[in-house]
Amino acid sequence: MVHRHAVTGRRAALTALGALVATGLPSAVAAEPAPPAGPLPSAAQALGADRPSAPVLRALERDLGLTPAQASLRLVNEAEAGTRAGRLRNALGNRFAGAWLRGTTAQELVVATTKATDVPAIKAQGAKAAVVKKTLRDLQAAKKKLDGAAARANTRDTPLWYVDIPANRVAVEARSNAAAAAFVKAAGLDSKSVGVTVTADRPRLMADVTGGDAYYVNGSARCSIGFSVTKGARQGFASAGHCGKKGATTTGFNQAEQGTFHASTFPGKDMSWVAVNDQWTTTPNVRVEGEQKVQVTGSVQALVGAAVCRSGSTSGWHCGKIEQHDVSVSYAEGGVDGLTRTTVCAAPGDSGGPYVAGLQAQGVTSGGTGDCKSGGTTLYQPVNPLLSDFGLTLETTAAEAAAPHGSVAQTWAAGRVYEAGVTVSHAGVRYRCLQTHQAQGVWAPTRTPALWQRV
Repeated sequence: MVHRHAVTGRRAALTALGALVATGLPSAVAAEPAPPAGPLPSAAQALGADRPSAPVLRALERDLGLTPAQASLRLVNEAEAGTRAGRLRNALGNRFAGAWLRGTTAQELVVATTKATDVPAIKAQGAKAAVVKKTLRDLQAAKKKLDGAAARANTRDTPLWYVDIPANRVAVEARSNAAAAAFVKAAGLDSKSVGVTVTADRPRLMADVTGGDAYYVNGSARCSIGFSVTKGARQGFASAGHCGKKGATTTGFNQAEQGTFHASTFPGKDMSWVAVNDQWTTTPNVRVEGEQKVQVTGSVQALVGAAVCRSGSTSGWHCGKIEQHDVSVSYAEGGVDGLTRTTVCAAPGDSGGPYVAGLQAQGVTSGGTGDCKSGGTTLYQPVNPLLSDFGLTLETTAAEAAAPHGSVAQTWAAGRVYEAGVTVSHAGVRYRCLQTHQAQGVWAPTRTPALWQRV
């Protein structure tokens, strides 16, 4: 049986990073209509970043070398910066070339554009401007060419490729310069436009033992519970796709009958969900230190440079930073696209375990290199695509009844996953999404300027 636990947290002071200055911005950003009656929550308050749990703060202090005050401040800054980055993304449109965080407490938000005339508007939002040659769309198009080449060729010697937003280029990690050059040529890209890192490391899947709470697949292999989810009246949990195929049965950490894999995707993606029987109860809990837990409040995607923490029974509770989103990897067992790479350490056996940024669910462990003794990197399957693909609702502390996933896409509905930049209607008004997330009833556009901008 899974038990619920209340978690107490510390309140972090809000900083000037959360202030929004409209001077010099296009009318779509500057002419925000008057909000409904009553105070609206700041981004940090809406996402729970102003009330972090003690285990999250301790892990950030240990793994990122922060003081308690710096750890608290970093979480608030990251939440507020995500909203500002979303507003600037909407304002810049096709000129937007990405956003990332820098500094010990994530105090510096950098937003890239391809037009120097956008610099005053970016600075007016308190961000640092970077003028670059390629838009984010250009970079994503180049990565798709690498994805296409990978589908046609052996990528054993070029196991990792991704969009490097701060460097404004696509990048390839390979075992030799020759292997990288051949891969880039096969994709039809200019070798001068692609960053190459030569490394002997090859990401591997993190299977066999638990991360979070353990579960056993078909009575033998072990993996880890990621996040509790629901689908209609069915309860269950999300995990990695390589842990089990559809129809495989599971038992829990106590060897009691637990559930069945209702869907699983691997390779291509690394996602699955298990529907549990009535002896198990879903909760918003993530196991951290010992018997302590934190509770997720949503799934707002964090920026590159943000802090992220991972739970795993092999290596415990560790934190690091997000390095890249939309990473493609060639495992020995097959290729996977759309992963996120982090500096969090992990060891074989942590597969399927949860990643959180503050109180926001980010993804489930897929694979990585190294371990928590020698160092390394990890890759996680983002949770929002998992929820969207399988029609699942994340269990959160603030969850309300979700609308059916078949609702009209243009009308806002709780339970639907919205990508940054998507426009919806709600109560007869149009809004544009600022940060990718799964909508909750308490996060309606009229009450959540951290996630939605009226247009």
